[in-house]
Amino acid sequence: MEVASKLTTVVLDKTGTLTKGEPSVTDVVTANGFHRKDVLRYAASAEKGSEHPLGEAIVKRASEDGLEIEATDSFNAIPGHGIEAKITGKDILLGNLKLMRDHGISLDGLEKEAERLADEGKTPMFVAMDGHVAGIVAVADTLKPNSKEAVKALRSLGLEVAMITGDNKRTAQAIAKQIGIDRVMSEVLPRDKAEEVKRLQADRKVVAMVGDGINDAPALAQADVGIAIGTGADVAMEASDITLISGDLRGIVTSIALSKRTMRTMKQNFFWAFVYNTVLIPVAAGVLYPVAGILMSPIFAGAAMAFSSVSVVSNSLRLRTFRPRPAAIVGT
Repeated sequence: MEVASKLTTVVLDKTGTLTKGEPSVTDVVTANGFHRKDVLRYAASAEKGSEHPLGEAIVKRASEDGLEIEATDSFNAIPGHGIEAKITGKDILLGNLKLMRDHGISLDGLEKEAERLADEGKTPMFVAMDGHVAGIVAVADTLKPNSKEAVKALRSLGLEVAMITGDNKRTAQAIAKQIGIDRVMSEVLPRDKAEEVKRLQADRKVVAMVGDGINDAPALAQADVGIAIGTGADVAMEASDITLISGDLRGIVTSIALSKRTMRTMKQNFFWAFVYNTVLIPVAAGVLYPVAGILMSPIFAGAAMAFSSVSVVSNSLRLRTFRPRPAAIVGT
């Protein structure tokens, strides 16, 4: 709580933290004569068994459309880029722009379509078959209802709010704009999230990292204060200092505001206890006797000491009136 009261920057992971973590397929764009159903079917087949929310969304949409999901002959996940698989003898690539470029896939003008989708806050994923681009599957994850309110409240506490995501820059900027975040760290590989936190700390910032996934655990451990979403992975909660029982981001604001108020109360207690004892201990020791002939009765001295303790405890008990109401949080 002491460190949380000194925070200057809060870094929010996007998927599952700012968003619901339940994305859905919004667009399927085709190219080179490929059919929409084939693009979606092969993309879903490649993602079958995936634990990534975007992959699960593709599989779910294909099932809803009644498409047959094929078995994979081989599968290789490329962290932060996508996947490559062999399905019914076809070499399938599914992932971001960098994955396509690394494999020398010509996009035949689909970059502009991907940019348009990204500007709408969607995540475009390219699909290629046997060395030719087949299309784009776009997935969007809706924001949690309280994300914008939580970000506004954090900023009202004087904190810098940043978002970190593996999404491309356009998609990340579009989502950040919706909720009022100015600082965006996009296209960050899972293994590099902790390094981004380190860079902020190197700039003398006291950083809180908020996340819910397995790949957020190193960053949660690296941050000065790690805050895990209770609805996320167990390993994230193990690596964090604070766990929010629900997925409500306003809990972040509550925890920081309560930390600030707690530390302020402690400083008040130290101040008044110091002043009280500085004045009365010399009196109890008889400093006024040579001057005014005043001696303090041991009974009064004991009562005064008890009153000192009662005043400190009573001041601390005022924390029980703290309520996590947005209006109170902003004014704390």
